[in-house]
Amino acid sequence: MQIISGSSHPALAEAVAKKLGITLNDARLQHFANGEMKCQLGESARGADVFIMQTHSAPVNDALMEQAILIDAAKRASARHITAVCPLLGYARQDRKSSGREPITAKLVIDLLTIAGADRIVSIDLHTGQIQGFFDGPFDHLVAMPVLTDYLHERYGNNFVLVSPDAGRVKATEKFAGRLGVDIAVIHKSRPKNNEVEIKLDIMGDVKDKICIINDDMIDTAGTICAASAQLKKHGAKSVVVVATHGLFSHPAGERIAASDIDNIIVTDTVPPSDDPNLSHVEVVSIVDLLASAIEAIFEERSVSALFDGENQA
Repeated sequence: MQIISGSSHPALAEAVAKKLGITLNDARLQHFANGEMKCQLGESARGADVFIMQTHSAPVNDALMEQAILIDAAKRASARHITAVCPLLGYARQDRKSSGREPITAKLVIDLLTIAGADRIVSIDLHTGQIQGFFDGPFDHLVAMPVLTDYLHERYGNNFVLVSPDAGRVKATEKFAGRLGVDIAVIHKSRPKNNEVEIKLDIMGDVKDKICIINDDMIDTAGTICAASAQLKKHGAKSVVVVATHGLFSHPAGERIAASDIDNIIVTDTVPPSDDPNLSHVEVVSIVDLLASAIEAIFEERSVSALFDGENQA
């Protein structure tokens, strides 16, 4: 087994490799003056099962191209099997045509990894599970739910209401709630433009005088969660907590959160931590054990779904 890390989140790859008792295969990454990338693997990959880790955080296009180049390098170095490990898969929100003359960019990203030479893809909490169908080989969709629910149970017991920020997140929220034994509430919203959210409809569920935990797959510019938290407080919520897998925190997320009704935010370390001082209070839960267990199961040709009791099938 070999693990190769791109430059977007090397700390995560190092932690996973350490958990597995191996060291990273040093990828010597260089940039030409015009921005082109070049790499050379530091050691032989001939006959190896190679896992190339790269989370698609900002700058997303650079992260994607770098991972494709690393995959191509491993393929040309005669690696036996290449797995693209993408804790956060870039462009996952563009998984369908919502209007005319639009691309399906998530499919394009999968095609890029395929053509580069990936035999398998691993990702965590895809925006929609249907993205797995864009890849013709094995696609392991890991879920952070066991890690996050254990953390929530330890921190809050079952004395809270789990809130879905929109109708599309209801199924995932129901799974979370079932594992924790708590009630759920649902917020209806309309989205007039990208990254602009306007809550127009009411909240389904009882939130008055209760701790409300909003569950989402990612926090980008924080428009959704800030609007949702305002509605929850308006309906009498005691406090509002947000839990999400991917904490992107793109500008102006920090400013919005600082001015919002949100009392606490919990994310995983699928992307590097933000250096925004407005986000210094964000709690980070590690998914290193989850990734290491999945990589070990793939390497040993064991079931990945068994690690999640089948709850990763979506």
